[in-house]
Amino acid sequence: MATGNRMSRLDGALSPYLLSHAHQSVEWFPWGTEAFAEALSRDCPVMISIGYSTCHWCHVMSRESFDDQATAELLNQKLVAIKVDREEHPEVDALYMAQAQAFTDHLGWPLTVFTTPEGAAFYAQTYLPPEPRGGQPSLTQVVQAVTTAWAEKREEVVESSRALVGALADAAVALTSEKPGNVIPPIEQLTVIADALIAQEDTECGGFGGAPKFPVTPALLFLQGEGAIGHEASAELVSRTLATYADSDLRDAVEGGFFRYATLRDFSDPHYERMLYDNAGLLSAYARAGEVDTAAGIVQFLRTTLLVEGGFGSAQDSESIIEGRASEGGYYLLDAQARKAHTPPVVDDKVITGWNGLALRGLADAHRAGVAGNPGELGEQVATWLLENHLRDDGSLIRLSRRGAPSSAPATLEDYGGLCVGLLELGLALGHARFVAEAFTVLESISGREHTLGLDEVMRQKGFTPRPDIQEGASPSGVALLAQALLLAATLRGDYGLRDRAQNILGPHVSQALMTPLGAGGVWEALSTLAREEREIIVVSDQPTELTAVAGGYRAPGTLIVSVTGDQAQQLVEVGVEILRGRTDGSTPTAYVCHRGVCQLPVRSVEALRAQLQQ
Repeated sequence: MATGNRMSRLDGALSPYLLSHAHQSVEWFPWGTEAFAEALSRDCPVMISIGYSTCHWCHVMSRESFDDQATAELLNQKLVAIKVDREEHPEVDALYMAQAQAFTDHLGWPLTVFTTPEGAAFYAQTYLPPEPRGGQPSLTQVVQAVTTAWAEKREEVVESSRALVGALADAAVALTSEKPGNVIPPIEQLTVIADALIAQEDTECGGFGGAPKFPVTPALLFLQGEGAIGHEASAELVSRTLATYADSDLRDAVEGGFFRYATLRDFSDPHYERMLYDNAGLLSAYARAGEVDTAAGIVQFLRTTLLVEGGFGSAQDSESIIEGRASEGGYYLLDAQARKAHTPPVVDDKVITGWNGLALRGLADAHRAGVAGNPGELGEQVATWLLENHLRDDGSLIRLSRRGAPSSAPATLEDYGGLCVGLLELGLALGHARFVAEAFTVLESISGREHTLGLDEVMRQKGFTPRPDIQEGASPSGVALLAQALLLAATLRGDYGLRDRAQNILGPHVSQALMTPLGAGGVWEALSTLAREEREIIVVSDQPTELTAVAGGYRAPGTLIVSVTGDQAQQLVEVGVEILRGRTDGSTPTAYVCHRGVCQLPVRSVEALRAQLQQ
């Protein structure tokens, strides 16, 4: 449709992924009601192709099949084709990923789903080659087969698709309506979960499981917390794993930052896209571990590569042009001098709210750890930009923007939870009351609406009920992030209604987290915070003091550490941080060890603080 002077429906799209397909002869529709209305009018199936702009195999399928004129003509003749950026519409991706599980065990992107005009899937695959290969059918063969089934076995196709969608909807309703009860796990159960994660370590090559190998940061952050309270095996595993990642091909030793995953068990042969969420989580992990050099490399990558117009872009592509042709990873194999002569791989400059929130948390951790590169200043810059550009007057968030234009896609749990965690952590690390206040406001604005966030107009019209997904790889789920934000806010405000909200959000997912702990590290991090005895360690001082370093050494689940000046403490009290009320005099360095806001006698020496911390 975009050949010659013909216009494409993808022209003017916000997403770089959609724009990269606008030149093709495939008559693509963007996600929306228009495509399904067209399919209903033509009485034909829908093909939904889901990917993202830095996805290597998405590039490959685009070049091999969607650029091909004959394939495009077949698609246009037989069905309605929709192109979806999964980073813009994560709930759409989650919806069809759940449906795709009925048809293939090999889930990933590009995701290719064939649906009825009502949007119910009746077949799905991931990458499909242009010709049959290795027992896998070609895209054209699949298109011919599904359209033949639609024409000749319509009743069977529709019934099976409705049954699948109905079963998923029933599961989602049951999940969201389940009464969570008391979800606080006993301490012994947390130890069992930590031991179960340790048992999954690849003791020969490091990391977890076999190939492909991803950095599983949420699980590592949970284990870091367990290690901080004396579980030595957890601490040792985290140390080994972080060292393995840093010494492997996953890390770009020239520009800093980490690649998305390795295709081989020994962490060699990476897929070279560098994602914001990967690096944000790893920044927290390395900073908390005191690995300041590796953390500084991530800060450098964020500042010099991903920073766009005030926020961080979502990722850097794996492909670049080397000697006149597209090369997967070729740029990253060059040394520092050779890179200067080449154009770096492009950055997807979509600014995604939730992922930027994760970066704020990482920069807060880096600031506390004294990481080089001014991470606190960078975090303050990005947080200020996000509040000015991604927060609406009614407290709702924009999912993402690009070059000043906001997306119409609804913000999700990931966005609300990620931004609030980032604002709270950064606000405390810098003593910046505005960030804390804005997080409180956002959390209040979504009270009671947590289960409907991210539901767009198409999903509403078609009656799709999204099932919150807690499966985590490199980044925490929206459920985990929102629960973590609520728990932190509850401690700061002394508002245990917020704690109850966190329990209600976590409750329906505990059984799944028990079955797949490696894929639910963020949920376990939140549950660990719930389970531990709450403690606040507060240092108020108008000058540098050793008390801050002593307090910082006790970071553990359930423990909140705040180190601020007297003026900062007063400003935080004014925005609702009740644990600092009456503790705003910083003229003499003073520390407080508290339990749910009830504090022991203030102390002014390192020895006295250590003595209270040991009680």
